[in-house]
Amino acid sequence: MVNIGVGPSNAKTITDHLAVLRPDLVLMIGHCAGLRNHQEIGDLVLATAYMRDDRVLDDILPLSVPVVSNHTLNTLLLSELTGRGLRSRMGIVFTTANRNWELHLAMFEDRLRVSRALAVDMESATVAANGFRYRIPTATLLAVSDKPLHALPKLSTDAKGFYTASRRQHVEIAIAVAEKVRQLYPGGLPTADLRSPDEPLLGITGPEATPGAAGAAPRRPS
Repeated sequence: MVNIGVGPSNAKTITDHLAVLRPDLVLMIGHCAGLRNHQEIGDLVLATAYMRDDRVLDDILPLSVPVVSNHTLNTLLLSELTGRGLRSRMGIVFTTANRNWELHLAMFEDRLRVSRALAVDMESATVAANGFRYRIPTATLLAVSDKPLHALPKLSTDAKGFYTASRRQHVEIAIAVAEKVRQLYPGGLPTADLRSPDEPLLGITGPEATPGAAGAAPRRPS
């Protein structure tokens, strides 16, 4: 477990270093601003995809490349949340590098509305995009800590109490899902959806991995 701190630059640096360890998965857990009328403080958001306004990976991974959460991890997370009877919604998370985005809403309003985002944070898309780059299955589970567009800002005293109350639950959920992955996928999560079409299957390299090469065994469908 790594405490990223605040902001996409920290998230990129830390996930760059974590990637060297070749982790089986990365779960981003944290807090977010809720955007929907029917969300309440403490509700959970399970990201299905991301709007990238973090800017730290634009030169490496173009914004035109879609980044989504790992389906298997999301399925396990949703099952864990359902089993615990917790309120949650699945949808788009908007990640920005602007700490005071709600004070500059004119810059973001159209994109938030058109994307139908559920929440805003400062790290999730960065972690997911780096996971995509390094072929590491990732998923995101956030708790709504404030709703600045609904006159429910994040006040210092309230925020401290919320973090204290929600931290244990968040960590417990992440550990439970990681343990379930260990049980169900002892060889690691399937990563076919993180592989490019021209990459060999099963780590095979050399002429024998080339379709149609002399003496090459037929490739199994991915």
